[in-house]
Amino acid sequence: MTRILKVYRAERFSPNSVERDCAIIDAVGNVLTSHGHEVSGINEDELTESIDTEVVISMARTRQALTILKAKEREGHIVINSPTGVEQCKRSTIDSLMRSNNIPAAPLEDIYGYWIKRGDEAAQCKDDVVFAADKDEKLHILSHFRQRGITDVVVTANVVGDLVKFYGVAGTGFFRSFHHAEGGYSKFGDEAVNGQPNGYSFAKNDLQADAERLAALTGIDIYGGDCIVRNDGTYAIIDFNDWPSFAVCRDEASEAIAAAVVSRINDKQRKR
Repeated sequence: MTRILKVYRAERFSPNSVERDCAIIDAVGNVLTSHGHEVSGINEDELTESIDTEVVISMARTRQALTILKAKEREGHIVINSPTGVEQCKRSTIDSLMRSNNIPAAPLEDIYGYWIKRGDEAAQCKDDVVFAADKDEKLHILSHFRQRGITDVVVTANVVGDLVKFYGVAGTGFFRSFHHAEGGYSKFGDEAVNGQPNGYSFAKNDLQADAERLAALTGIDIYGGDCIVRNDGTYAIIDFNDWPSFAVCRDEASEAIAAAVVSRINDKQRKR
């Protein structure tokens, strides 16, 4: 039996998704409990250096929580997702990694408007991800970001096509993708900019390979994101983040995540 701590994400990092984010980590905990492990939980805002469980499965994003978890990782604790990897998932870093490693990203210029997104942290409110119809509106929105004290900003051109959400667990073979209409929920309603999906076909194996490569570059195991599929089947990844809710495939995902955790535990025990 291994003692495992679940670290719940602070609510401000789960806009309109608090219950869904809690549900996936609880589902993973239930699978691990059924395998004989002792699982407890704590909110990331309550995390302290005194935690002593052998394994931490964490959705945390605050600087304080990640600092604590990095220290625990250095002490030899298993932490999934790796706190260093989570830090790499800030939007501006992801954008840079995609462009420098030839992973399909949104173009910087086009004729269909722009998206302005905070680059320092994950979106916490609707004002953190804003659509601009033209260059004048883009400049106005950038000014508003600066007034809010946000200077790390990612600006990309709007890509016209179908919004596809994807979810994966690195190293397990688990990868699922869904057109947004199949998901049935939205954080901020931004999907309306692209209208109803057309069901454009695309190479799912290529998307999985690109997503897995991005997960490896950041150093996270549990990931998800969004891409836009154009009418010719090409796509651009427009969002990539650590530990999404897996809401449309929660049962499958919880089994895959639990298997990844158990694999890490077994690897560590073999090395002793």
